[in-house]
Amino acid sequence: MSKSPKNIIARPPYPTLPKTLTGINGLDEITEGGLPTGRPTLICGEAGCGKTLMSIEFIVRGAVEYNEPGVFVAFEEKSDELTANVASLGFDLKKLQDEKKIRIDHVHIDRSEIEETGEYDLEGLFIRLGYAIDSIGAKRVVLDTLENLFAGLDKLAVLRTELRRLFGWLKEKGVTAIITGERGEGTSLTRQGLEEYVSDCVILLDHRVINQISTRRLRIIKYRGTVHGTNEYPFLIDEEGISVLPVTSLKMTSRASTDRLSTGIAALDDMLGGKGLYRGGSVLVSGTAGTGKTSLAASFANETCSRGEKCVYFAMEESPAQIVRNMRSIGMDLQKHVDSGLLYFNASRPNLYGLEMHLVAMHKCIKKYQPDVVIIDPITNFINIGSVSEVKNMLVRMIDFLQQEQISVMFTALSLNTIVNEQTDEGVSSLVDAWILVRDIEFNGERNRGLYVMKSRGMKHSNQVREFIITDAGLTLVDVYLGPDGVLTGSARKQQALMEETSEAIRTQAMSRKDREILRKRKVLEAKIDSLNTEYESVEEELNKVYLEEELKKQILAKNREVITKLRRGGAAEDTQKPEEQKRGKRGQK
Repeated sequence: MSKSPKNIIARPPYPTLPKTLTGINGLDEITEGGLPTGRPTLICGEAGCGKTLMSIEFIVRGAVEYNEPGVFVAFEEKSDELTANVASLGFDLKKLQDEKKIRIDHVHIDRSEIEETGEYDLEGLFIRLGYAIDSIGAKRVVLDTLENLFAGLDKLAVLRTELRRLFGWLKEKGVTAIITGERGEGTSLTRQGLEEYVSDCVILLDHRVINQISTRRLRIIKYRGTVHGTNEYPFLIDEEGISVLPVTSLKMTSRASTDRLSTGIAALDDMLGGKGLYRGGSVLVSGTAGTGKTSLAASFANETCSRGEKCVYFAMEESPAQIVRNMRSIGMDLQKHVDSGLLYFNASRPNLYGLEMHLVAMHKCIKKYQPDVVIIDPITNFINIGSVSEVKNMLVRMIDFLQQEQISVMFTALSLNTIVNEQTDEGVSSLVDAWILVRDIEFNGERNRGLYVMKSRGMKHSNQVREFIITDAGLTLVDVYLGPDGVLTGSARKQQALMEETSEAIRTQAMSRKDREILRKRKVLEAKIDSLNTEYESVEEELNKVYLEEELKKQILAKNREVITKLRRGGAAEDTQKPEEQKRGKRGQK
């Protein structure tokens, strides 16, 4: 017997660990809500990986965005040095200190003083730190870095005891704390090898240089009491602080739109079912050099901006000024869209960053400008800084992110007669929704462009090759001529068209001459038919005349006979009547 919905007991939701938002772009998504509230978090890594910057941004974002005052205790840099170092990121620490939103305290540790006394504990630090917390009502605390705090302590047992006391004291104060530490040797995350065990959350920062290109990565080693992202995530340090790329989900849950977008070329839209591409989809335009891939991408951008929508154009080969100038020669004015703010160019050489850093930079730019369409021209340049599989993984992340945001994307790819480029085309083409191939067609001593749709998911599309023509008035597609010698394009197609027009004119002339001859014969025949009709009517009239005369004679004869008959009958009656009248006369006389 099935249970009714009323009899089903709902399971109470599990309590969630309280978390504090960091305000750092992407980090809150990876940690699914921020750092553990009222607990210490360890950020460790080698020199130059961004530990101090991440911790100071945690303090500043908390004070400015979440109204949570913070205390920053520096054991290396002085307050004025730290203020000057982060001013380039737009952080005004002096102003925040004047407003009692943050407090920066520099603690100097002298190893010689520790050796002279022979004793070491953190009681003085607790008093100093407690006063700083209470003076502004701090909710966040940063200690940067632990190595300087315990620099003069050689006894491991005392170090462990004091370290546990420090973490326990921070928990008792109920502050959300970040402690930075330097990377240890071998597999150890820290030099002391104990901090990672007593911390509730451990974040490892890494700075790698591969093929002369540096990349910073972040990984959450542990996070007690909650789920979190476990992968390595690239992060970028720029003029706006730290940005982490939170590409964590492998679930394909993005919605599929049925809206269609024009490519800017009416004939190409016709090849794609008459309505263009799906909104939020991805399309790859590949071809050899000089086939017009950038022109197709610019046409898509121009059409997007003409609809009043935003477009971000990532240019990997040409500067924005070059693209605007070149497109002006084919009838497209992209500068007006740049001036209106609808079109934004982001131009950089692939060697500027590693693959993951490019992904972070693109992710940040897209989040900032919120475009409707993104163009990356070309993606094959990424092969110079990564393998085919790495480029494919990067593009998978990019496509997944754009699909989640319902942003349409167009990639261009340069095709060469090399295995690497063929693998790139094949690898990327399996990821995108539509694939447009532009190729060279060489015939009759000239090179022309041919375009066809390799695939287009979810819509009917043409399987025919079209000649792709670039003129001063823009881009267009025309039907190619299929003859005995194959596909004809360019002047061969025009010559064939002229020959067909000439043949058609000759055929029309011949048909016209035959039509006139037939018309003349028809007129002669019609004249003969008229003459025969007239003759026939004359004969018919003569026959009718005879028939009428005979009929008239018959009628007259019949009438005469009738009269004669009546006359004969009338005379006999008169003769009979006369004797009777004579007899009656005689009787009267008597």
